[in-house]
Amino acid sequence: MNRRKFLALGGSSLASLVLPRWAWTQDLPKDIRINRIVGFDLISRRPKLVGNNSRLGVHGDHTTDRMVRLFTNAGIEGLGYCRAGEDKLASLLARNPFDFFVRAQPSLKSPLGSGTMPLWDLVGKALGKPVYELLGSGGTERVRVYDGSIYFADLLPEHAGRWQDRFREEIDIGLARGHRAFKIKVGRGAKWMPAEEGFQRDKEVLQIIRRHGGPDVLLGADANNGYDLERTKRLFADLPSIDLKFAEEMFPEQVDQCLELKEYFAQHKLQTLIADGETQDNLEVFKPFIDARAIDVYQADMNRFGIEGILAEASMVKPQGLLVGPHNWGSLLGFYAILHVGRSIPNFYIAENDPADTDVLVADGYSIKDGWASVPETPGFGLRIDESKFSSSVRPRFELHV
Repeated sequence: MNRRKFLALGGSSLASLVLPRWAWTQDLPKDIRINRIVGFDLISRRPKLVGNNSRLGVHGDHTTDRMVRLFTNAGIEGLGYCRAGEDKLASLLARNPFDFFVRAQPSLKSPLGSGTMPLWDLVGKALGKPVYELLGSGGTERVRVYDGSIYFADLLPEHAGRWQDRFREEIDIGLARGHRAFKIKVGRGAKWMPAEEGFQRDKEVLQIIRRHGGPDVLLGADANNGYDLERTKRLFADLPSIDLKFAEEMFPEQVDQCLELKEYFAQHKLQTLIADGETQDNLEVFKPFIDARAIDVYQADMNRFGIEGILAEASMVKPQGLLVGPHNWGSLLGFYAILHVGRSIPNFYIAENDPADTDVLVADGYSIKDGWASVPETPGFGLRIDESKFSSSVRPRFELHV
């Protein structure tokens, strides 16, 4: 097609550009061009106020995603989380998104660094395929997920007099949203309470939640490095039947200490997995842990590393039979990205959800039921903007044009 004629057709040519599934092995579209880019912040409301963890104060009642909309002359829009600067985004203008697509891997190599989510969305929509299918579809049809929002509610003044009931209420909130797995923050004695008093409170909270949630609810603990190795062992010794499926970031990761904890678990016939890695910004740091099999679940941050980074992490750990469970906090879009990664790789463990809602973003086909998330077969990420809500409640940060 002549490019000038194509531009004149604009959005009316969308149907001819979106390739059917059988055409995946054929030539990629050549006439799509990115002609407008809009950056904005998407604010999503949590169903509750989230309190402290062992290191930081109150986490608040909302999340914020740095978003980008990529518009094209074909009427297709790419949408997703992206923190790339305006100069890097401007370099996409007048470019075909498939210029950045490496089909053989598949991957995207672009100026956006780890912020390729809107490009993946655009490529998926142009090809008529969900992103997970482009990535390989090697995972499960539904993705196991946990509610990661059980923080130190007992330290919030409004719950101080009835904190035991508040944890029961928070579990009920999660159960009502379809969750059957929860990650519980521990480590109160690292900063907010005297060490022993905080440790005893940690144990009491875990016991309350186990009793209230019942034996079939999956629980994990996360100390945000607020424990040391010996206190971690004490936690499991004092609560022999608590049945934690994973222990996350209990202390600053060291190969020898992680191996010692694994040996402790083996001696006591515990099936608890060691999870760690959310604070790292370089996958090379994981290599000695992978070689020694010192960590079971690797948790590079979803938005920091992006889709390509998490896939690289999964490839690194797979030969040793290890798992990935990307860290995701404060990001609704990161959760959707994780679900597509989870559907695409065989060594995926579980998806972290920081529950939040927005009426600006429409996510038809996504749901959580009995602890498993469904992922729609809609092209791209299956997300779209409610334009009326966008125009009335969102102020774009910038807008770029050809």
